[in-house]
Amino acid sequence: MNINEALIMEFRHEMANTRKILERVPYDKASWKPHEKSSSLTSLAFHIARIPQWVERVMTHEEFDVTAPGAFPKLDYPTNTSELLTFLDKNNSTALQHLEKAGNEELRKDWKFHRAGQVLFNLPRVATIRNMAFNHQYHHRGQLSVYLRLLNVPIPGMYGPSADETL
Repeated sequence: MNINEALIMEFRHEMANTRKILERVPYDKASWKPHEKSSSLTSLAFHIARIPQWVERVMTHEEFDVTAPGAFPKLDYPTNTSELLTFLDKNNSTALQHLEKAGNEELRKDWKFHRAGQVLFNLPRVATIRNMAFNHQYHHRGQLSVYLRLLNVPIPGMYGPSADETL
């Protein structure tokens, strides 16, 4: 099995789970935060929907400087769940296109993440994609499930049944 095939299987499976939880985001509570230091509900949801953009970034560049001008372009936030899901679907589609084209040799090439010249990590693209696009999203998806629980929004089952939903 090629490296990209394994990534694609996981990506498709996990993006379906991500979509399930983002479908539950109640935009009437957009600015809600569990703590003053926390992101708002919709800022977190937007961040989760934006994370698949890392696949394109990693596959089209050899490095990324987090302090470079335009490193994180400002985007308009979705104003409702439908727009959020459209944004997620677009990012997932683009990411999937890059994964489908990626060969083993390309995925084994090193990719550097730095801040103003200070290297934060230098890993093969495959490891970078797993960390910056996959694991990063799972982490924030877990945060979102806590937000939703605190708002009494039913949590979808993702790896089996949840307390709110049987499979």
